[in-house]
Amino acid sequence: MKKLLLVLLVVALASFLLVGCFGVPDGTEGEGEGEGEGEVTVAIAGSVVIGGYTYVKAGNHDITVTFSAPVAGVVEANITACGGDYTKTAAFPVVLFPDATKKIWTGSGTFTASDSNCCASYVEVTSGECLAESCIKFPVIIDGAKPSSIVKVSSKACPCPGCAVTFESFTTVGACADVVNCGDDCSGLASWAFSVYNTDPFNTCCLTPCVEPVYTCSGTACPILCTTSCLAGPTAAQLAVSPSAVATYYVVETLADAVGNTQKYYAIITLDSSCVVTVAEYPGDGLAGACATFDTPLGANVNILKK
Repeated sequence: MKKLLLVLLVVALASFLLVGCFGVPDGTEGEGEGEGEGEVTVAIAGSVVIGGYTYVKAGNHDITVTFSAPVAGVVEANITACGGDYTKTAAFPVVLFPDATKKIWTGSGTFTASDSNCCASYVEVTSGECLAESCIKFPVIIDGAKPSSIVKVSSKACPCPGCAVTFESFTTVGACADVVNCGDDCSGLASWAFSVYNTDPFNTCCLTPCVEPVYTCSGTACPILCTTSCLAGPTAAQLAVSPSAVATYYVVETLADAVGNTQKYYAIITLDSSCVVTVAEYPGDGLAGACATFDTPLGANVNILKK
């Protein structure tokens, strides 16, 4: 689901600074209890503002509510169910704890995406005598979707010995419009990177490569385009043994969206003496919690394509 819910979010927030009611200042009594007004700021750790809308990665985030005066009673933040159910009965309470001044209250809340992985929730803050109604209520978009790409791979001979390999976004030609196959349908693609290795980077370690790449490149937006420096083909000694010998390289592509969701794709490429490239695709992010391996082919769910 693309950003269809954005049309529902009529409150565009450049920051979390709003004016609302808050409970009676601590230790005071008399006329006007529960009717105080002042500036209240709410900060969600890890959130980003893009195009006037606030996005947050699915998962746990610290929430800090700051009042201009001490607050009597308790302060509570609620996160409504994601996907358009903004009722308080569907909210998940977040316990907030005060500092010594009782002006700053902090806690940790869970932002849960729906099946769409890009949905909207309200964050509602109540405090003191104001608990019967929301002091502040503002929308956030919860991004639980990983970015994605389909990349075509090509190669040509360099002026110097070796082959230059190009990774670029695969474009699907449509009847009405062409589609560039990379990006993120929620907070948006923030970065992409390719690392090319001449040995298996996960041979003796898990997940984090334990050898240095022979080439890297990176960017921040679609379309993806990366051309390597000259990569060595098969050596003369290898060709003397077998004219069909190839040089083997291991490729890791990493994508990240604006709130920090990441996706990794893996491939092995080979180059023959004429710089003809072949590609074997492997599972994207199918290695979490286990040692990375290039031993299991990806099958039909192709993420990297040979041109």
